Amino acid sequence: MPEIIGLIGAMDEEIRLLLEGMEDRETVVKAGINYYTGTLFGKSVVLCKCGVGKVNAAVTTQILLDTFGASQVLFTGVAGAVHPELNIGDIVISSSCMQHDMDVTALGYPRGIIPYQEVSSFCANPALVLLAEQACVELKQKYLIGKVLSGDQFIANADVVAELKEQLDGACAEMEGAAVAQVCYMYDTPFVVIRSMSDKADGSAHVNFREFTVEASERSHAILEYMLKAL
Repeated sequence: MPEIIGLIGAMDEEIRLLLEGMEDRETVVKAGINYYTGTLFGKSVVLCKCGVGKVNAAVTTQILLDTFGASQVLFTGVAGAVHPELNIGDIVISSSCMQHDMDVTALGYPRGIIPYQEVSSFCANPALVLLAEQACVELKQKYLIGKVLSGDQFIANADVVAELKEQLDGACAEMEGAAVAQVCYMYDTPFVVIRSMSDKADGSAHVNFREFTVEASERSHAILEYMLKAL
């Protein structure tokens, strides 16, 4: 039985190009989520849109692993830049993922730490990180390998961005990656998150976000194409 690669995006724009390229496509609905099975660039894949936020992302990922048996997970989409060297259109490849809105500091835990749990920052698979990096180099795409921060908040404040960099050493901020990462960690499944910067997370998103989401998704699609062909 061929290895199945799980592909997740949060929004329609983030999976549209992948969906258009799938062959032998079938749709399975679980928990109201469409899972598209088929082949893409010669590989057996299951593609899905998780929706926005950590709960949606976690449920989607668990079903992807439990029901469809995905052996590795690639998550793609857009994010707000946190690292000062990042510009709109740049790529962040996850070294790890962490929840920036996990805040139990009142009980003496550092921000982002999940109480009573050994791991709170979930490391991406090194081989997948390397493959994503090779894709960026091949495509002449500017990239950075760093920590992806997730929370159920759309970050649009320069002071908050500075906090996320200083306190958590984040590279970018989004709303799903750490949930996907935690489920993959719990299932001992390799993953990587690839995010294209659609805005600077500083309040200018209302100007940039819609304009750059489609363009950013095209960049992510090119990277996934390279990775799938190489896997």
